[in-house]
Amino acid sequence: MEINEKEVIPDEGMSYLKAKKKAREIRDFYINLTLFCLIIPIIIVVNLIFVPHFHWFWFSMIGWGTGLVFHGFSTFEFSPFFKKGWEERKTQEFMQEELKREQLKNDLLNQQDDTNRK
Repeated sequence: MEINEKEVIPDEGMSYLKAKKKAREIRDFYINLTLFCLIIPIIIVVNLIFVPHFHWFWFSMIGWGTGLVFHGFSTFEFSPFFKKGWEERKTQEFMQEELKREQLKNDLLNQQDDTNRK
């Protein structure tokens, strides 16, 4: 059963879009991993046949492998530097700070209005 984007309830729209984006990110990671597993052995064979005295395939394998690891970290939201939910907590923190600033601004404006009326 295929879900049509127009059939999604508006409140669930953002959740659906986030889930769809996450599914696409995971698919892209698995495509990258599959290509790595298929192409690196070909590169190794070509290297060993044509230039057996110099193993340059390591450069490709390490470079692509490093990129693949970081792709996996970002896809599966793993970060040794930021704990799970860090981004959401920081977003909430910034929203609270903005709310406090607005509230302070409104309080100051109200005080000025009160002093002008007297």
